Amino acid sequence: MTPTLVRQHLPHAGPATRVDPCTRARDWSEIQERMFVPLYESVYERLEVGAGTRLLGLGCGSGLALLMAARAGAAVTGVESSSPHRLSLARERLLPEAAPTRARAGTRLMASLPEATDSPAYNLVTAFEPIGCRAGDSEELGRTLAAAAPSVVRGSPVVLVGWGPPERCDTSAVLRVAARLTDPPHVTGGWRPALRDDLERVAQRAGLRPDGSGRVACPFGYADLGSAVRGLLSTGLFDAAVTATSQEQVDKELAEALHPHQRRDGTIWMPNIFRYLIARTV
Repeated sequence: MTPTLVRQHLPHAGPATRVDPCTRARDWSEIQERMFVPLYESVYERLEVGAGTRLLGLGCGSGLALLMAARAGAAVTGVESSSPHRLSLARERLLPEAAPTRARAGTRLMASLPEATDSPAYNLVTAFEPIGCRAGDSEELGRTLAAAAPSVVRGSPVVLVGWGPPERCDTSAVLRVAARLTDPPHVTGGWRPALRDDLERVAQRAGLRPDGSGRVACPFGYADLGSAVRGLLSTGLFDAAVTATSQEQVDKELAEALHPHQRRDGTIWMPNIFRYLIARTV
């Protein structure tokens, strides 16, 4: 099994009084993103990602999933429109001038969808950021998929990801802190409980045909309480709560919610199940 326990990182200097997007992006890259490696591995193995794959990664974050696909031989294009700081970190990881031994020729990273061409450029689309926990994320992804459709070969797989059942995701109880502290609840960007058919509804809105699904265990493991708080904050699911209250309040309530998951050695361990849907372009 791929290890996901994150080693301790040096704390950031000084208390934060508001959401710092640069810090959040760095914490995502250094702490949180690797929690999803078992998901990336499972999807790539099932779809036989390799030299013939032309992958479009939507919401590519800081590029770890793209890097894994590129190492398998795929030609990758990443789009990250929500965080220029994550996109900058992805460029550090993947672009030839930054990492010539890790990148493949033709790797592209951009803040918006590439222009459609007469010849569809991609035969695999991934949207690995789990949907169903942020108000409005399903609708936003549906619009993005519809806009990307002209650039994708007909019949190609599109991978959508969401949280599994709350009773099988220990992190769900911790995420409820975001809803409790957000007033009014379910504001734009605020947390909401994941629904059973979130992925199917997105596929339907985007005109995609479901063609299989799977579940993958992605435990969240952290070396200590501080790393756990920073990792979870980096998801962006608590930003609305920080705005509604304060960084100090969110940190305090997160630490309290994480306490039941802390082991005797100080590490934090939360088993989770994530679900992915494979849909086909028509």
